[in-house]
Amino acid sequence: MPGIHGAQAEPMAAFHGPACLSMPPLGLARPPGTAGPVYISTMLSSHCPQPPRMLDAAATATLLPWTALADEIAAVLRDASVRVPARSVMPLPQGGTLFVMPATDSLVAMTKLITLTPANAGTPRPTIQGDVVVFDVSTGERRLVLDGPTITARRTAAASLLAARHLAQEPQGPLLIVGAGVQGLAHLEAFVHGLGVRDVRVASRSAASAEALVQHGRALGVKATVVADAHTQVRHCPLIVTCTPAHSVVLDTPPLADAFVAAVGAYTPTMAELSPTLCRHIAQHGHVVVDTPDARHEAGDLLQAGLDVSAMPTLRDVLEGPRIQRTGPVLFKSCGWAGWDLAAARLAVRAQDVRGAGTTAGAPHSQWATP
Repeated sequence: MPGIHGAQAEPMAAFHGPACLSMPPLGLARPPGTAGPVYISTMLSSHCPQPPRMLDAAATATLLPWTALADEIAAVLRDASVRVPARSVMPLPQGGTLFVMPATDSLVAMTKLITLTPANAGTPRPTIQGDVVVFDVSTGERRLVLDGPTITARRTAAASLLAARHLAQEPQGPLLIVGAGVQGLAHLEAFVHGLGVRDVRVASRSAASAEALVQHGRALGVKATVVADAHTQVRHCPLIVTCTPAHSVVLDTPPLADAFVAAVGAYTPTMAELSPTLCRHIAQHGHVVVDTPDARHEAGDLLQAGLDVSAMPTLRDVLEGPRIQRTGPVLFKSCGWAGWDLAAARLAVRAQDVRGAGTTAGAPHSQWATP
């Protein structure tokens, strides 16, 4: 019939909302004996996909034990169905950065959407905030919404753990951690649980952060101490992790001949934690392994040293190729890759399926970024 102002009214079935909220056409008879609200509710529920489970930082971490996550990263590297396009990085007006990082395999698709806001350092707000949304490839439905900072911290440390399992000559340490932020915490846990490290030394510009990380290490049952100068410890620690904001070089002392160094802080050509001299020393006397081929235009430590990053073996090469000779120090340069996030998403989906029912949402969405 004509609508207001003489226009033809649209039937309710053409409601321009989500398909699952569309109403039946006018005049559609409901089955005999069904009450109106009950019928409509049943009809809607049969067409609407279930909302995704939204997990806070603690719940996300619970689904991603260290050894299992490292194993899943190895599985992703061996999975021919995995597709990882280049990440999108957009500078923000106030000095932050927006990252969009999608990836998929034959069953799961995911994207990580996070912001990095350096100005939040030293404030109650985390520097990294955001989510990882996981989709079912066959239905397109969202399966999980995971805490982005937790995924980032754990998959980065798990990639270092995987590299150390294959490349470290003295995997039980002692371990020197340079940088006592979220990545310092993640690497401490990963190396303690995954390698059996029992002696940890922490160097940081923030005495309070260093002390807090040391206390966490002691709570895990390991010997942990704060050290004033990282360079004095390099000759005593066959395991070293640098995980700083990479605004300036934090390490330039040549490591032990059997050392394994994981550098994870720098991910652009202008960032660096290791001096050019140190990078060249390891390249000359040992081996440099990068996380992915993307390091050729992201690994600032190596690029500033004038090294040919494109010629360096990747973590996939380490897993699939001839075994690298364990002679001389090894540098594992990690810049980050959405494939690691996909590994975490795959593991989380399987773990959640095993656990079964329930939505875990401990904190309000605005607080999820607290690792």
